[in-house]
Amino acid sequence: MSDGRAYPRPYVRPPPSRPSRAAELEGERRRSNAAIPVVVVVVIVGLVLGPYTFLAPAFFGFVLLVAGGSFLSTRLNPLSPHFYLTRKPSWLATGVVLLGALLLLWDAYTLFVARFGPVLQHL
Repeated sequence: MSDGRAYPRPYVRPPPSRPSRAAELEGERRRSNAAIPVVVVVVIVGLVLGPYTFLAPAFFGFVLLVAGGSFLSTRLNPLSPHFYLTRKPSWLATGVVLLGALLLLWDAYTLFVARFGPVLQHL
């Protein structure tokens, strides 16, 4: 007769562990803020070129709007030289891109309504 000790003990699966808060913070730290300086430069260039033609801020605003939408959906980045992000953009960077787009589109609209910025400047 066997008392049951001749067989190995069955495998007991450990309970699933919750990810620690440190791991979540590490994931947040890995997000990139690299788009913010690029957006600031694009907005300044769009605002400077606005009085010459209102198409410049409209174009730059549309580019930033597409970039912000891309930041929300995928890692594709039209503002990056490699066109694919190895790290996701931070929420702050996404907000700055979308805010810059709205600022440039609003500037183009007000220039158009006030007839201040011509369509194309005569050289």
